[in-house]
Amino acid sequence: MPDPLADVVSLLKPVPSISKRVTGGGCWIVEGDAGGSSLYCAMIEGSCVLRPAGRAPLRLAAGEFVLVPELFGFACTSLEPPGAGAARAPLELGPGVIRLGDPDAPADTVMLVGHCGFSSPNRDLLVALLPDVAHVRGADRQATLMRMIDDETRAGRAGRDMVLVRLLEVLLIEALRATADTGASPGLIRGLADPQLGVALREIHADPARPHSVPALAGAAAMSRSSFYERFRGKVGIAPMAYVTTWRMALAKGMLARKEAPIAEIAQRVGYGSASAFSAAFARHAGLPPGAYAGAVTGAGTEIAAEAGAG
Repeated sequence: MPDPLADVVSLLKPVPSISKRVTGGGCWIVEGDAGGSSLYCAMIEGSCVLRPAGRAPLRLAAGEFVLVPELFGFACTSLEPPGAGAARAPLELGPGVIRLGDPDAPADTVMLVGHCGFSSPNRDLLVALLPDVAHVRGADRQATLMRMIDDETRAGRAGRDMVLVRLLEVLLIEALRATADTGASPGLIRGLADPQLGVALREIHADPARPHSVPALAGAAAMSRSSFYERFRGKVGIAPMAYVTTWRMALAKGMLARKEAPIAEIAQRVGYGSASAFSAAFARHAGLPPGAYAGAVTGAGTEIAAEAGAG
């Protein structure tokens, strides 16, 4: 059977960005804007408070891990934040090594912090399926993975970029599946944690071209239509057929970006009986018909490659 969580993380195409070892002493605060990237943090020693914009503050203690799939403005402080005007700028002690607070005070907080982006053209569709925040206690596995990411980031070994991408994929999956039973916000993780809904979600991922319907998915989940619909919407956050369409569009965007097949064939692969029906549905979701979208994605990729070459 397919693994919807692995499908989504793989399709997101995580791209490593920043990896830091951060220590803090005394009272400190750091603020910033992550620009919508993903933040992950493993607390090694001490405690701190993370305040993501628009979300409740999180108190993080040693042995805990947090993942915010999409972060914009944020503040992170010692348990007792500094008074007004007392904040010090972060001090870079070396490549990827940051000191917060009084540099002469004993370091009572140690954390590994990283950011990553998602290069998938489906980014917005897929991030919406993830919980707002994944907060894991007893996070030894996540901390180990972060140490490996930190080590790989600083080493110049062959295959570095490929190793980092694979480590990030494993880290994201570990963090997300660890929050399945912790009251995470509605999304794919809560749906998969439900044994009956998990069956329906795997049916969708196993064969997106099948003519899925609420009665058929409810039957696969051994539930009545009404109970299935309400539970799916409550735990996954969207209605069953909206999820089907979201997943089909995510797959179609990837195939169009890769120019994997003619539009008529892509339409069949994702469950549409005709290219015209697919084009209309795709335009509603992407704002562009499939052909124009494929051209726009290819053009954007060419510009990025040219900029990289110029740099």
